Amino acid sequence: MEMSFVDKVKISLIAGRGGDGKRSFRRERLIAKGGPDGGDGGHGGDIIIRANPNQNTLSYFRYNKLLKAENGQPGGKSRKHGKSGESLTVEVPVGTEVTNASGQVIADLVVADEQVVIANGGRGGFGNAHFTSSIRQAPNFAEKGENGEKLELTLELKIIADVGLVGLPNAGKSTLLSRLSNARPEIADYPFTTLTPNLGVVDIDPQTSILLADIPGLIEGASSGKGLGHEFLRHIERTKLIVHVIDIYDQDICRSYLTIRKELEAHSKKLAKLPEIVVLNKIDGYDDQLLETKISELKSVLRKNIVLLTISAQAGTNLADLKFKLKDNLMAIKPKQAQKVKPAIPRITLKDSSLAFRVTKTKERFIVKGQRIEQFAARTDFNNPEAIDRFKHILKTMGILHELTRKGLKPGDAVLIGEDEVNSFTF
Repeated sequence: MEMSFVDKVKISLIAGRGGDGKRSFRRERLIAKGGPDGGDGGHGGDIIIRANPNQNTLSYFRYNKLLKAENGQPGGKSRKHGKSGESLTVEVPVGTEVTNASGQVIADLVVADEQVVIANGGRGGFGNAHFTSSIRQAPNFAEKGENGEKLELTLELKIIADVGLVGLPNAGKSTLLSRLSNARPEIADYPFTTLTPNLGVVDIDPQTSILLADIPGLIEGASSGKGLGHEFLRHIERTKLIVHVIDIYDQDICRSYLTIRKELEAHSKKLAKLPEIVVLNKIDGYDDQLLETKISELKSVLRKNIVLLTISAQAGTNLADLKFKLKDNLMAIKPKQAQKVKPAIPRITLKDSSLAFRVTKTKERFIVKGQRIEQFAARTDFNNPEAIDRFKHILKTMGILHELTRKGLKPGDAVLIGEDEVNSFTF
């Protein structure tokens, strides 16, 4: 069954949970006091997003919105390490942009087979064999495994093409794409016949090929949600050159041109500044004198240095000229883009804040928040007195116990780590 075109989806990801460490002691015949031998839990599986050049839609995620990696296995006796969970690789089309719940771009996969770990699996908990020392020879506790990262993400496909075809419905973009390239879009004689972006490869000469994208459904108000165009404007954001196709039989070709220009500018200032070729289409059989009049009208509203061509996509008139204009313009763009590349500057990184914490006192208890201490809390079994003693030692080492004492901590007071009620205990 052919999959429908989907270019924007929201998904939920849950990386694998780490396996719990094992609490056990060696028990063998004729061996007294065998000692702790609990193994560590395996790490939870990561979630990896990979750009697959053989995919062209996000349709898979329409009915698969929750993706989970495999959990790590618990540790075993005889110091056996639990098996780590399998990582989950999520295949997406090349050109997929990944944003988090705050709208921040966290990955932009524009190269085939490029991949990124998008959600980290939880670490496995240490078994009690890990905690043996000269002063703790028989630890009777083990750590729990950490939860994997949970993320709410938006996947957005933005087609990567050299040239984007734009224009009002029925301007002849699909016919032009089919005549210039190997693409075979479905074409019918009514508005909005093209419901999805189409891609085609244009062979200019034996050494030069251009990727061309037909962007459908642009009408007046498209950028604000009218018609279909607002769904597809994103697909020309990555193009280097715009070819603006206008039907010469439009009653007001200047208005047709300015309508699309207005929508491009409303969507993106950067998009509106892209180099542009304007094409008057369907000139076969058109009166030469009227054609000159139309050309003069259109030139009166064009920006300076805009290339204007007259063609007939259906009859193939002047298509060779258009191909070489595409090549010339793209060749002129590349050196300019190269000049804009700024020299590398040293990367400035912020100091690691994972050890930072905040202590708050309420009527009922003390609340401690901080990335690292909450990770330690998630790995601690607060039903085990020895595990709590170790956790108190961590609080002292990190300086949190000093801050609690400064804020008035007394024996018997309750302390909550983070917001998980499980991670609470009494001093």
